[in-house]
Amino acid sequence: MNTFLQDWSQAAYTSVGFFWMAIWAFVLGYLISSMIQVFVTEKKMQKAMGAQEGKGVLLGSIFGLISSSCSFAALATTKSLFKKGASFIASIAFLLASTNLVIELGIIISIFLGWQFVVGEYIGGVLLILISWLLIKIFNPKKLIEKARKNLGNDDEDMDDDGSKSFVQKIKSEENWAKVSKQYGMEWKMVWKDVTVGFTIAGIVAAFVPDSFFQTLFINSGSGNTDFSFLEILEHIIVGPVVAFITFIGSMGNIPLAALLFGKGVSFAGVMAFIFSDLVVFPVLRINAKYYGWKMALFILLLLFVSLIGASLLLHYGFDLFGALPDPSQVHIQDQKYFKINYTFFLNIGFLLISGYLIYLGFFKKKDMMYMKEMAPKSKLLEKILKYAALACYVWLAGGLIIKFFL
Repeated sequence: MNTFLQDWSQAAYTSVGFFWMAIWAFVLGYLISSMIQVFVTEKKMQKAMGAQEGKGVLLGSIFGLISSSCSFAALATTKSLFKKGASFIASIAFLLASTNLVIELGIIISIFLGWQFVVGEYIGGVLLILISWLLIKIFNPKKLIEKARKNLGNDDEDMDDDGSKSFVQKIKSEENWAKVSKQYGMEWKMVWKDVTVGFTIAGIVAAFVPDSFFQTLFINSGSGNTDFSFLEILEHIIVGPVVAFITFIGSMGNIPLAALLFGKGVSFAGVMAFIFSDLVVFPVLRINAKYYGWKMALFILLLLFVSLIGASLLLHYGFDLFGALPDPSQVHIQDQKYFKINYTFFLNIGFLLISGYLIYLGFFKKKDMMYMKEMAPKSKLLEKILKYAALACYVWLAGGLIIKFFL
């Protein structure tokens, strides 16, 4: 019993410590994302992405890079772009870029995993787009694309372009900053459950799950091993998305767990596949089916899964060729002292103050202003499950911290 209580307290402390390490990065990332979504309109993106294929892919990737990292927001925006005339591959490029090339994800990865994974994330995001492009060229699913467009319809959506104002005028407008605040609030509303559950699971895994479990799940992992055969790496790449499916908590919430997997000896390729897997899970499949029909949704799933395997393999052997594969021993996140006066402390305080000002501006001073980007239709049942799971996590964390500091 004492052992369980010790593990519980350590799990809760680790989860809260993980989140403390990442608060400033979340605020910075979502602030940048919210600013871009207010000041760069979808109407301009759609107009630019309707041109020739190569230009559309490039612009889709760039617009995705400066968009939101939330999978559900990315799905909704992708649907809007495709519906308004962007090519299918340009839309897929936007979807992949907005969930793999975004700034906030790179910041979180740098905190928990190191520079190799940041480079891998961005190079991998480009590889995912290029491989998907090649596969679409090979399979040429014209009939599926035409049918998907018909499923979406052609009604014109009224979008606030604000085209009469210059960028400088938009930046100076308090109303626009109130919109940024509203969008910032929506970003957190979209991810708070995923982040809560994700960080809690990471702490539980760190405290309770033995290395032997990962050695069984990921063949030949653990014990400092970095010499994997091709088949072992392939198995890690395939199992990574399976683990992501079981713990579907979004890319941002998954990063601490990805760091734990790497620290337990999972290959670089397997961890990258795990991080890339946020678009090959059932909730995303179900949303794509609602938008485009089941045949297109299954095609997108297969397309992204094959691209994921190819990108992870290329990353692993490319890094190996240059002697740049990261060492699992560099990840010690569960052994750190999280709460101390250092740069993280001051960054957290500063960005929490910024959050406070945004909340005041958007929800008190300009509380009558409504602003919200389109969201993908989430499952009410799934959302309810996640909500109660997040609330249970708060109870778990509070209990563990009480045991650690008061018992």
